[in-house]
Amino acid sequence: MKKEMTYLESVHRHGRAWGFTLLVLILVFPTALCLIFNALPDWQALLKALIAVLPMYWAVGIVEIFTYVPMLGAGGAYLSFVTGNISNLKLPVAIDAMEKAKVKATSEEGEIISTISIAVSSIVTTFIIIIGVVLLLIVEPIGAFISSPALEPAFAQILPALFGGLAVVFISKNLKLSIAPIILMLGLFIFVPALNEGTVGIMVPVGVIFTVAIARIMYKKGWLN
Repeated sequence: MKKEMTYLESVHRHGRAWGFTLLVLILVFPTALCLIFNALPDWQALLKALIAVLPMYWAVGIVEIFTYVPMLGAGGAYLSFVTGNISNLKLPVAIDAMEKAKVKATSEEGEIISTISIAVSSIVTTFIIIIGVVLLLIVEPIGAFISSPALEPAFAQILPALFGGLAVVFISKNLKLSIAPIILMLGLFIFVPALNEGTVGIMVPVGVIFTVAIARIMYKKGWLN
């Protein structure tokens, strides 16, 4: 008699399948362009570039798995890695949804809530992008208005406003624990000019690992209630 798959087993099965499918699609597109336009890369230059950047991406990829999976659950993590934009969009959406549902990502309820919220976020984001592109193409004044220098400062504050709202909630719940990572990140971004919005994908895992280490030390010393 065939054993029925559990929810998590089905999540891992479909997650691996879609993950490998995405990998193939990512590689097929540039390969197809090279073949169609007969524009093969300089293999020696490509190898040198890969040697320079691959170690960093491998390290970040491994760290992100250990960082995001406990926060998003298995289903949410698979879906986030396929759809992308984790730290800017998927992570805040999933955390907010689980917070409102009062569940944890490690529970089956949390798995489902996280996966649903990330899926809905991906669909809504896609529709908004489509609508925005269509409007920009049809109504030229809208595009000129949105891209005007007067609105540029407002768009630059969208991401800080998003994370600021989430930070207030979590800092208020873990005030003692939040002090050390806030000081670390402020110090790094103030005194290390190379760090900017483009390094968020690297700094989020770094901040999580640092916070976990500090939390363990504070717990051992009895500083956390």
